[in-house]
Amino acid sequence: MASNNETVISFKEVDFHYDLKRPILEEVNFNVRKGSKITIMGQNGAGKSTLFKLINGTLKQNMGSINTPLGATVATGYQVVLPEDKDLAVGDFFRKYFPDDSVFNIDKQIGDILKVVNLKAPLDKKVSAFSGGQQARLLLAAALIQDPDILLLDEPTNNLDSEGIWHLTQFLQDYKKTVLVISHDAEFLNSFTDGVLYLDVYTKRVEQYVWNYHDVVEQITRKIEKDNMANARLKKEAQAKKDQANVFAHKGWKLRAVAKKMKEAAADMENDMVDNRKEDKTIKPFTIPLQEDIGGVLLEINSVHIIENDQVVVRPEEVKLRKDDHILLAWPNGIGKSTLLQKIVSGEEDGVKVTPGVKIGYYRQDFSNLDFGQTVYDCLREAAEEMTEQDLRSKAAGFLINGDLMKSEIGHLSEWQKGLVAFCRLVFIKPGILILDEPTNHINFRHIPMIAEALDKFKWGMILVSHVDEFVWQIRIDQYLDLK
Repeated sequence: MASNNETVISFKEVDFHYDLKRPILEEVNFNVRKGSKITIMGQNGAGKSTLFKLINGTLKQNMGSINTPLGATVATGYQVVLPEDKDLAVGDFFRKYFPDDSVFNIDKQIGDILKVVNLKAPLDKKVSAFSGGQQARLLLAAALIQDPDILLLDEPTNNLDSEGIWHLTQFLQDYKKTVLVISHDAEFLNSFTDGVLYLDVYTKRVEQYVWNYHDVVEQITRKIEKDNMANARLKKEAQAKKDQANVFAHKGWKLRAVAKKMKEAAADMENDMVDNRKEDKTIKPFTIPLQEDIGGVLLEINSVHIIENDQVVVRPEEVKLRKDDHILLAWPNGIGKSTLLQKIVSGEEDGVKVTPGVKIGYYRQDFSNLDFGQTVYDCLREAAEEMTEQDLRSKAAGFLINGDLMKSEIGHLSEWQKGLVAFCRLVFIKPGILILDEPTNHINFRHIPMIAEALDKFKWGMILVSHVDEFVWQIRIDQYLDLK
């Protein structure tokens, strides 16, 4: 743990809600010491991103106090570029954070920070010209370059390959100031974390732990086991008191006072039971139904357009995707993979031919192929075709999509909720080909085994792009298309 005892973030009795009926945080208390490297843990919907917004001032608490030292600077690494920033050149994008031109040799600093996130980015190139993954790296670099007293990073490894994660890890290990990170990447977190703030979605409070990530996970596990054992004992003793009280209550008025005291003792025991943490709900195992009456070659690749040295070039390839073929695309970020996959789906990639009549199920990492103005129900109903209402809602429930979520617009969902909607939609489409672009980004690690199993068992054609080795290893791969 960092040796400095100065408090840099203090929450005292903090309450926050968007809706009075649905509190996010209640009576939250914790302190973060200067120079600490803290992981933010919590189940989906527990309020991790809300906590960041309270720290950086984007949101204001309803009750309690949040204090940071006077003049302390805060920078947040977000995952989506603002629309108004996409037309900026890289140099101007970074200069937004230093409008008074007070920073000496800003261009060199930009170059140095781009090395940290492992991105080559000419200063005159527009932000919109970069891929989604590269834009995420620009956002990360924009937070790092500010050299803030408090650095907040939201899933910073989502769009980094192994080399990029290594560079970022080295940076954070050497960073002398305070860092708070939201991430599901255990190995990354364990390399620099010295404490954890756990947001409990049930109690609405924050538990604070020290030591590295793996040690904290063990502490939490032991605490859950201890609390469960204590709760089981109290529950058994309380039930015994209730049973005795019921017997005495029917033995005459002299024993009714004894029965009353026993019931009160049982109630005290039940009150002593700990509101124990429940694990995240996981999606149910699922199967992606297959399109019928197709066979042979589903897709043929003769050439692809890729980006080399900022130039679009045509690269010859000879690849055939047949039934029961799984292809892994292996290539670095920035070579145009998302654009290529999009053009394959739309039929605009000249060197790729999809067999007529074959349906494509497309999982796009930024979900821009979904209509953000649609409700979840309309989005799924559109894909479900003749499915009965009961079957539709039953299968959606397997992806944790309940009645309230069905009424929400896609654009109002969190990223992990959009991901589950996208997978549910694939089940309804019954595709002949699956095209999946970084399908684990934003997905809770608890859901990944079920997703990997469904993809491994998919019997028709699949093209997969993923930088997460542990995920890829769980899926049968028949061909590699290596464009490095």
